[in-house]
Amino acid sequence: MDPSQPILIVGTGAMGCLFAARLAAIGQSVCMLGSWPAGLQALQNGGVRIVGADGQEQVYPVQVIEDPRACRGVRYALALVKSWQTGRAASQLANCLADDGLALTLQNGMGNRESLAQGLGSQRVALGVATCGANLVGPGRVQPAGEGVITLGIHSRLPALADLLRDAGFVVETSADTNSLIWGKLVINAAINPLTALLGVPNGALLALPAARALLSTTAREAASVAVAQGIRLPYPDPVVAAEAIARQTASNYSSMLQDLRRGAPTEVDAINGAIVQAGGQMGVPTPVNRSLWQLVRAKVEVGVA
Repeated sequence: MDPSQPILIVGTGAMGCLFAARLAAIGQSVCMLGSWPAGLQALQNGGVRIVGADGQEQVYPVQVIEDPRACRGVRYALALVKSWQTGRAASQLANCLADDGLALTLQNGMGNRESLAQGLGSQRVALGVATCGANLVGPGRVQPAGEGVITLGIHSRLPALADLLRDAGFVVETSADTNSLIWGKLVINAAINPLTALLGVPNGALLALPAARALLSTTAREAASVAVAQGIRLPYPDPVVAAEAIARQTASNYSSMLQDLRRGAPTEVDAINGAIVQAGGQMGVPTPVNRSLWQLVRAKVEVGVA
């Protein structure tokens, strides 16, 4: 891949900044598209900044745009916005993605691939999941919080992008079972994100709090049972072990749901626990714990708005 040909990153939050910095660090041209004024201004003025554990910062230049027409013909794009912003991202990408371009979603929750495909066509959309951790320290400033794995679906245009992500230091794997990918991450997000958001703790703290750890286990098993009822084979044998492993690997990470609550922003709980509840209802599988967490996070948002 020609490093002078920009990779478009849609989203200027924690994950958007993490991917932008790592790609820019290997000399890849990066263009960032967003709608958060403070984030855009910080990126325009000072580039994207990676904050180390010692507080030292490394700065990487990126191009920042608000109008997607400013990057027409882009070949590769990473969708790293919140699930409730995916429809808008699809409209933006329709104005700039090349006819033979590819948008890769690495987002949380259900329905993102479908929303992008509705606006771009299924041949221009690829699916992936990422379990990396990152904390947004401030606009344009991100602190890595645990290494993870990027698992990509199968698409004829993905190999070059996969190689680029490997060059940037990510661990990249592939899987032909896209439903397994989606539900594998969904179960883990459902078990970790709402609990950390409600308790106000980093991921690793869930393992040190007996009641929280028990809730994590129950939520993961409940979510996994919905996947099994649909005939979906999860990418791990035990959902509790898998969720605890991610919490341990990203122990210092503040989940995106917690970060959203702290900023007073909408959360992705509808596309995570809410999606599990809805799927469970369709399959006749009870999901009382996921339902409770879903409604509690929604109530927490309402309290913050009131």
